[in-house]
Parts: sequence; C-alpha cells; structure tokens
Amino acid sequence: MQPHLGWHGARVSFLALFLIAVFRVKTVNLAELATAFIGTAQSQSHYKRLQRFLGGFELDYYTIARFVVSLMAIPQPWVLSVDRTTWEFGECVHNILMLGVVHNGVAFPLLWWMLDKKGNSNTHERIDLLQEFFEVFPEAQVEYLTADREFVGHDWFEYLLEQAFVEFRIRIRESDKLDNGRQSLKAKVVFSHLNVGQQQVLRHRRRVWGHWVYVSALRLEDGKLLIVVTHHRPHLAMTDYGKRWAIETLFGCLKSRGFCLEATHLKDSERLSRMIALLTIALCWAFRTGEWLSQHQPIKIKKHGRKAQSIFRYGFDHLRRILRDQSALLEQGGLRIGQGEHRKRRWIPGVSARNPTCV
Repeated sequence: MQPHLGWHGARVSFLALFLIAVFRVKTVNLAELATAFIGTAQSQSHYKRLQRFLGGFELDYYTIARFVVSLMAIPQPWVLSVDRTTWEFGECVHNILMLGVVHNGVAFPLLWWMLDKKGNSNTHERIDLLQEFFEVFPEAQVEYLTADREFVGHDWFEYLLEQAFVEFRIRIRESDKLDNGRQSLKAKVVFSHLNVGQQQVLRHRRRVWGHWVYVSALRLEDGKLLIVVTHHRPHLAMTDYGKRWAIETLFGCLKSRGFCLEATHLKDSERLSRMIALLTIALCWAFRTGEWLSQHQPIKIKKHGRKAQSIFRYGFDHLRRILRDQSALLEQGGLRIGQGEHRKRRWIPGVSARNPTCV
C-alpha cells in the first residue's frame, strides 16, 4: 500500500492493523475495533491510536481515490453514479453526498462530501462534486452519469448538457411535467397507458425542467413508473440507468451487509470522512478477494438464475473466516509489520505473502 499512499511506516502499519480488525469484528465501533487489533498493547492503547488517527491525520482523499482506481483496475470509459445516504445518531445527522465509479455491480467511492444539513443536496454541491472529480481525473473517459429523482433541476440539467463529454441517465418524478411545445402534462399522465412490464421511449424530445431531453418509461411491478431522461441514445437509457443500483449496493456493503458504518459513534464529520476512506480500502480488499476466489471456485447459481452471494460477500466472508481465528493465522504465516510508532519490527500473525487471497 505504501507506494500508492506515500505514508510512512507507522501509518501503513496502523492501516494494516485496522483492516484486519474491521474484518474480525465487522463493525466500526471504536471500542470493538480496539479489541481486535493484533499486538501486545492493551485495547485502550489501540483505542487511543484509533482516536488519534481519525482526529488528527491529514488524509489526502485524492490519493485514496486514485488508489481505488489503481487497485480495482477499473477499465474506461467509466459509468458514474451519484447518490446521497443519511442516518441519525442521537441528535447528530450524518448526510453524505457520494460519487462512485461502477464496476461489477458495485459503485466504488471516489469522492464524498459530508453535508452540514438535512435533506437533499443542491445544484451547486452536485456541480462542485462533479468538477472536483474531473480535477482529480482530468483524462477520465466517462460513458454516462446515473442519478435518482433527487438529482433534477433546471440549473443542474443545464450544467450536464453543457458538458458534451458527459451523458446522463437520470430518473425523474411521476409528477414532473413533460412539455411537447403545445401542452404540458405530468409524466404519469403521458405514460398512464403502460401496463406492468411495458416500456416506452417517446419518439421526440420533451422539455423537462426547462430543457429538451428524451424520455423513457417503464411500469414497475408495484405499479409505479420508472421514468428516465437523457439527451443521447434514449433506447439504452433504461438499461443504462439500471447500473445506478450499484451505489445502493455500495451503501449496503458499508452499512448493514458489511462494515456496519451506522454503528459508529463518531459525530465529527471529518472523523467520519476518514473512517469512510479506510472502509473504502477494506471494500476493495474484500472485492478483489471475491474476484480471485470466483476465478478458482465460481459462485453457485441458484434455481432462480441469480448468484448465491455477491462477489463482495464471497470475499468478505472468506477474509473474516481467516482473520477471526488467530491460531489459523499463526499456522499460515505472518506479515512483517511495524508496531506502534517504533522502528522495531516483528512478525504479526496476518497475511502471508504467498497467499494471493490476502495480498
């Protein structure tokens, strides 16, 4: 990790110990994490070390973003997905706007902003986030951007349309109006004739939020309409939009189906942001492990045609089985890793350099 991150030995050692601990206890609660750190120090010492890192380490998030892309070897052009996740801890509300790149069903986080408010993001925040992405990856080729119903508005659509190199697939609300130049009707009225499973792409553009775009719609099984707007290739809009779900999968991996991010008692937004950066690396480790495992022993396909488990879960569970049993680690070998802030180095039970599942 050091060639990618540029951290000194003690910081890289801390990161390695953190990654092992978070897989062992499956939570980001600091008290629980401290008990899972490998080493001779007391849990209280590990707890303070966690607090020092999250409270004072100046983390370069751009370096983390580039590390993710390098580690996951995500081919271009990229599909971007932007969304927001929120939860409450007491009176504290965590509201995170996140941009990820979709790869094998998961949106790997590249940039995220901790919003200091409740509710939706605004146009300026979305534009600034996307512009920041192109500053970090100036030569990135983007196939299209996906977003849900929150990400609409006149100025936002105007910005996207001005970026000729970024296509978009954005869902709109059933109550949003479609104007054909003669009359303006709500989208649910225009597509009221669709039955469950039926799909339609309007032949001509409609004016939505003040801009002329193509509109596609699909009647879902619950009777609701999935309505997607785009300015290019409307016949692909509905299928392309389906990749937006990858960011929901990401939130599941970070939360209940993976690292239990909501169990954190952190209130400071910057500390929580640093925690997300560490979990992003853990996510990549689990996913790469799952990819390696599936190459040697493919995931079983159930009768309904879907995989028995995701690639993330496959790797996540495999690493947990290895890392929870310290005696098994002793048998497998160890990783030479720095302990604390000292230069002295010793063998810590952990990852064997010969074990490709744990590289």
